[in-house]
Amino acid sequence: MKTLHLIVVIAALTISAQANTLTPAKDSTQAAMLQSQSGKQVELRLKSGEKISGKVAFVGDNVIHLTSLTGMEMFEATVSIDSITAVIVRSAK
Repeated sequence: MKTLHLIVVIAALTISAQANTLTPAKDSTQAAMLQSQSGKQVELRLKSGEKISGKVAFVGDNVIHLTSLTGMEMFEATVSIDSITAVIVRSAK
């Protein structure tokens, strides 16, 4: 029983340590929010109304490079930062 309890506690700590969170500040920019998610999975909402999601590989001054696109894992994309209206991350509660 103690072993099962220990496994549950370790699993809970692992999940909470992997949770993505956004911590915007008064002077935050989309680029800063994206940079804080480097290496993590994000979903971007674009001005056109489209959604694209993948792993943040690189954030430049004008573009973000996404890899492992959701549903198209063998593809990559660059997205203009100016066309992004929202950055969505999965967070555990």
